[in-house]
Amino acid sequence: MARVLFINGGSEGHINPTIGVVRELISRGEEVVYFTIEAFRERIEKTGATVRTFDGQKFIKAFISGGRNHLLERVNGLLHTADIVIPNVLEQIKGEHFDYMIHDSMFGCGRLLAQILKLSAINSCTSFAQSRISFDRTLEHLSQNVPAEILKRINDDFQNLTAKIKEKYDVEINSPYEVFCNPAPLTIVYTTREFQPFGEAFDQTYKFVGPSISSRLTQKNVDFTAIKGKSPIYISLGTVFNQAIDFYKLCFKAFGDTDHTLVMSIGKQTQLGELGEIPQNFIVKNYVPQTEVLKYTKLFITHGGMNSTNEGLYYGVPLIVIPQSADQPIIARQVANIGAGIQLQMESLTANRLYEAADHVLNHQSFHKAVANIRESFQKSGGYHQAVNEIFKFKSQYDI
Repeated sequence: MARVLFINGGSEGHINPTIGVVRELISRGEEVVYFTIEAFRERIEKTGATVRTFDGQKFIKAFISGGRNHLLERVNGLLHTADIVIPNVLEQIKGEHFDYMIHDSMFGCGRLLAQILKLSAINSCTSFAQSRISFDRTLEHLSQNVPAEILKRINDDFQNLTAKIKEKYDVEINSPYEVFCNPAPLTIVYTTREFQPFGEAFDQTYKFVGPSISSRLTQKNVDFTAIKGKSPIYISLGTVFNQAIDFYKLCFKAFGDTDHTLVMSIGKQTQLGELGEIPQNFIVKNYVPQTEVLKYTKLFITHGGMNSTNEGLYYGVPLIVIPQSADQPIIARQVANIGAGIQLQMESLTANRLYEAADHVLNHQSFHKAVANIRESFQKSGGYHQAVNEIFKFKSQYDI
């Protein structure tokens, strides 16, 4: 048995794929100490892991303080979180021994902590993987239209932050890529090479294990007898950017007077009463057990978060992707590239456009064929079981 230090931030998309991994590690005899924010304590504790936390509000405040308008500003935001995460983790594990660590690909200062603690590290990548070359190209492309004086200020901030971290923790940061992607000797990627853009470009230190899908919450609040046999259209904008009352009402207008059954998840921040009259063919809830609903779904209208996209394709559901933020435009483009769905823009969306898009996807076999192909690659890839197989191979390789 080995002791594992797991470092993650406070985001559904970064936490959920690790649930099955942690449960599987523990079932194979590992002891896991998992750092995250308090909101995820119960979810992680159910795996059998020991949960320790850092202040989520301070973490988010530090991250946002770097700025939001440019990729390098987000890198600087991650550097600002070092003083929230690193002292907290070091204090709480003082005197303890760990054999190796697993850290998130973005949040949690994983690469820095691995250097400080001199631990062999594994990178948990919950979106598409990025190589140094692809990241640098993206950064260069996004910098082209930024005024020189702003770019200089952001770069100066980066240099000042890395110098302070070097002085305080005696660790080197050589590039923004190291901060944003936390490279490690092994990277577990929760998709397949078939779905990963330029998947063939990644070497064997990247293990594409497919979606890590496991039961996470109790199946409450949805009567499955109401949708079995009806092949509903499922609508969700995820857990973060879901305050979209106008969009939900647009969906009512698009599908309310049709033969389709609709299941719509609106999140905790929108109240059902704010939506006005709900059409009879809609089932609208604040929370929906997504993986269960997807088993019956014929079309998924989604924001294109990596978890939601993976889950939809895993269950063989074609997608209409309406990206909101972060990596979602990239994911939406890749869904369209492989022919598993289409991308729409929220800004130009109308009820008629949405209905026509749904009708197009539902009635063209090319989408269903593409989804069937990617579904096969997802379901054969192994998910969290294969992730832990790769972790144990890593342990053997490094004599852990």
